[in-house]
Amino acid sequence: MMTIDPVRWGGALALSVCYFAMCLAIWRARAVRTSVAAAPADWLVVYASQTGSAEYLARRTAETLVTGGLNARAACVSALDKHTLGKAERILFIASTYGEGDAPDSAARFAGESMGGTPDLSHLHYAVLALGDSTYTNYCGFGRQLDGWLAAHGATPLFARIDVDRGSASALAEWQHQLSRLAGTSDAPDWEAPGYGEWRIAARELMNPGSAGAPLYRVALAPLEGELPAWQAGDLAQVSAPADPEHPREYSVASLPRDGRLELMVRLQRREDGSPGAASGWLCEQATPRDIVRLRMRAHERFRLGPNAQRPLIAIGNGSGLAGLRALLRERIDAGVRDNWLLFGERNAAHDFLCREELEGWLARGKLTRLDLAFSRDGASPRYVQHLLREQADVLRAWVADNAAIYVCGSLQGMAGGVHEALVDVLGKDAVDKLVEQGRYRRDVY
Repeated sequence: MMTIDPVRWGGALALSVCYFAMCLAIWRARAVRTSVAAAPADWLVVYASQTGSAEYLARRTAETLVTGGLNARAACVSALDKHTLGKAERILFIASTYGEGDAPDSAARFAGESMGGTPDLSHLHYAVLALGDSTYTNYCGFGRQLDGWLAAHGATPLFARIDVDRGSASALAEWQHQLSRLAGTSDAPDWEAPGYGEWRIAARELMNPGSAGAPLYRVALAPLEGELPAWQAGDLAQVSAPADPEHPREYSVASLPRDGRLELMVRLQRREDGSPGAASGWLCEQATPRDIVRLRMRAHERFRLGPNAQRPLIAIGNGSGLAGLRALLRERIDAGVRDNWLLFGERNAAHDFLCREELEGWLARGKLTRLDLAFSRDGASPRYVQHLLREQADVLRAWVADNAAIYVCGSLQGMAGGVHEALVDVLGKDAVDKLVEQGRYRRDVY
């Protein structure tokens, strides 16, 4: 799954994606996962994260402040209520931008309710680290909106907003410098970039021969030396292509470690002049089994099963988004959990029914409870996965009432927005907001 937008700006975040460091940060997060108000701190570090990068940076930020002897802790923006915002004196915000200038899912309620109000924030001192991608029109859009809203309501900036373009090392270094100044320390640990491992392509298969769309390849990789690293369903692989090593691309992992190899589903991208994309071209066409592929894993906590492992699962996606959903379904099926519903969309059943034999086999053996498909170009009028949700509205309501979780993976434009609108239409906005708050509605879209 190729990532070229701010949804996954963290794919380029070279200073914050080390798998084991991320696991340590998440372990620490679980140890103190309570509401913001339950354990007040002199310094709050509030993150608005989609794929986990802002959360990771927030926890490193809090650790830096603690190193200087300050009472600081990190918390998700979803836990920042009006009461806490009205009492807090110092907040550092780390805000990702999602899509074309939107707030991440975890910040949707805050953006709609808190930022829609007119509170007096004259008591608050703050700073904003805005994460984004300058190739998009609304670069760092949510971080900029947040900064402007805070200032407009009387909050005092501790220092000017810092914008991070695709993981800019210099921008992150400036943030660290400001943190060291606030903490009065110069011995805070460096946020060193993790190294890439050396991998090779073990197999490559065109998944959609004859498709009207761009070629989609299943790419299997194996480490050049040593064993496979650990990862979980929902995690991501970062590839640093020779043509553009400074901007790694992120792909959802379609396999599990017990498969003995790392599998990706990579759509071959082409530029306006017809030349192949730097990363997709390398993986799909140019790299041979003798070439070294520089790759590292990144934990994607927000798209792992976690507390949803035993709940019924509604998996929704299109195109290469099947990669992430396949891994989640495999994890559940291997664990004996069978209340799985997959809704998947592509162009034509004859050419684009990805993993057809596997999916139909799961359905026949009862490992999938439901398999609903939408092939947009096979009928008289286009039909997409959001149409399936409306057609199966009663079933959808019943699954959600039975405590089901909803995972969405695939394209941001069209599919993700259409699915969200369908969910709101069928379930109601309050119910969808509640699913987000409960962690039962998760999206990995690009």
